[in-house]
Amino acid sequence: MTTALDPNDVRIFSGRSHPALAAGIAAHLSCPLDPAKFSRFSNDNLYVQLGVPVRGRTVFIVQSLIPPVSDNLMELMMMLDIARGAAAREVHAVIPYFSYARSDKKDAPRISITARLVADLLKTAGATHVLTMTLHSPQVQGFFGIPNDPLTSRPTFVKYFRELDYSKHDTIVVSPDLGRAKPTARFAAELGLNVATADKVRISDSEVIIRGMVGEDVEGFHRALIYDDEIATGGSVVELSKLLLSRGIHEITVICTHGLFTGRAIERLAEIQQITSIVTTDTVPIPPEKRLSCMTVLSVAPVFGEAIVRNYTRESLSGLFAYAED
Repeated sequence: MTTALDPNDVRIFSGRSHPALAAGIAAHLSCPLDPAKFSRFSNDNLYVQLGVPVRGRTVFIVQSLIPPVSDNLMELMMMLDIARGAAAREVHAVIPYFSYARSDKKDAPRISITARLVADLLKTAGATHVLTMTLHSPQVQGFFGIPNDPLTSRPTFVKYFRELDYSKHDTIVVSPDLGRAKPTARFAAELGLNVATADKVRISDSEVIIRGMVGEDVEGFHRALIYDDEIATGGSVVELSKLLLSRGIHEITVICTHGLFTGRAIERLAEIQQITSIVTTDTVPIPPEKRLSCMTVLSVAPVFGEAIVRNYTRESLSGLFAYAED
């Protein structure tokens, strides 16, 4: 890809959480992935050093907030602080998976709205702009005191599923809860498919109850596409799949942007034989032992690459936003 980026002006660094995606973004931009040094002192303190000068340059630092989240967050903040202290002109935090977006409200006494806290910390550390993808809650965008662009993986999924050419008469798209109803409806509309929404109640981090469907039901359809933002323990998908099977669905495809697959998630999904396909992206690294034979991992490096180019050339990103109407 030939871009308008000046390779002498742009610096792209990666934290240790997801160097493969960072390398993919750099390759898409035809820019080098610049080196960084990481180690620990004897007292367990992190040590980070950027490997090339950044003075007066535009810096992009790629880091997903995956486990160990606290270490990866600290590493990111140190890299932001280094770039600011070394007189970078702009410091962009590229966070493909912003895990703390789930901590978006005060729904119990004496707890932190941690998404807002982390947004403040990123600004304090030196970020002048944040790029992320598919926030768990739309309101998290408003927590940032600096410009931030929440991107969407929807076009990536739409391109993949259009090639499969599913019929609207036998396939329906299903949102796992009301919070995902709007993005699911956008996805379904682009494929020309019907959409249904489940009525979900979350009991705990790993336990949910699906009480039924809201609005249109799924009866009469052969295939269901479950469209979610992330899968961690797999509880929502497993319970929703059981309901769909009881309503006559014979084949299920699971779609998510962030494939965490923590705990027994992979085993739980594999136990449901009617789940014939799992399609996710590489915002989170998925090791070989978690890649089922039915799993497809789509790269979002081109999406982030395009967003970086548009930021650098001062062009609009509206078509890449998670909440854009295509």
